[in-house]
Amino acid sequence: MNWNDLAWRKSSYSGHQTDCVEAAEAPTDTVAVRDSKASHGPTLILPARAWAAFVSHVKGAGLPR
Repeated sequence: MNWNDLAWRKSSYSGHQTDCVEAAEAPTDTVAVRDSKASHGPTLILPARAWAAFVSHVKGAGLPR
């Protein structure tokens, strides 16, 4: 699979910065995560439930999204 073909997104809080984490829905109920400044670098594939738990934790901790 070509991970670059996914619909990547980053937090709206990032503005036009390029040093962010990007995420994209991937096949088979997974989420792909990568470093926006290294878009052709490694991609981490997580179960969608794990990504949702991580995002929920960040939001609950009052950390920037």
